[in-house]
Amino acid sequence: MQPFVLRSARVALEVPTRGDLAEIVASCRDPEVQRWTTVPVPYGPEEAERFLDRVVDAGWATDREWTWGVRAPGSSELVGVVSVRRRHRDLGFWLAPSGRGRGLATDAVRLVCDHVLAEGWPDVLWEGHVGNDASAAVARRAGFRYEGVVRGLHPGRERTGPHPLCWRARLLPTDDRAPKPGWPAAGAPVPTATDPAPEAP
Repeated sequence: MQPFVLRSARVALEVPTRGDLAEIVASCRDPEVQRWTTVPVPYGPEEAERFLDRVVDAGWATDREWTWGVRAPGSSELVGVVSVRRRHRDLGFWLAPSGRGRGLATDAVRLVCDHVLAEGWPDVLWEGHVGNDASAAVARRAGFRYEGVVRGLHPGRERTGPHPLCWRARLLPTDDRAPKPGWPAAGAPVPTATDPAPEAP
C-alpha cells in the first residue's frame, strides 16, 4: 500500500518521517503517553527509529497497518499519531501535550474512520486501557458505541502475562457520529474482566 494523506479543515494526517524523530522521542517520553500506551520505557532515538522502520514503513509496505502523523493544517509539527490495523480493524492514537485540548484527536479519528468505512470496512474497533478517560472521550465524541470491559487484543508493554483490561467500543458504517450513551463516567469505578477478548469477526 502506498501511503496517502488525509486532510480536513482542522487536521492533516501525513506519514511520519525521519524529520519527526525528535518530536516522536519527546512525545513518547511524556508520562501520559507512557502510562496509557505500550511504547518502550525508557524511550530514545533508537526506539523512534524502530517505530518508523518496523511499524510505520513496514506497516504501509505490507498493508498490515496504516500510520499517520497528526499535524495542524499549515504546521510541520507532529503532535500525535493515529493508526489502524487491518487484522482486527482496530484503531489507536496518542497525542503530545502540545496537541491536546484542541480537538485534533477527535478530528483525526473521524477522518480515519470515515475513510476506511467508505472503503468497505464493516466496522472500526477502539480499545483503551481501563481508566484512560481522555482516549475514551475521543472515541465517544467520534460516535463509537461502548461495548464493555474486555481483555485487550494486544499485549501489554512487557509482552507477558494476561492482556491488559481495556474498554472496548465499535463504530459501524450505519452509525451517525453523535456521542452515544452508556460510556463509563470519567473517574468512575469500572467492572473487571477475566476472559480473553473475542477476536473481531
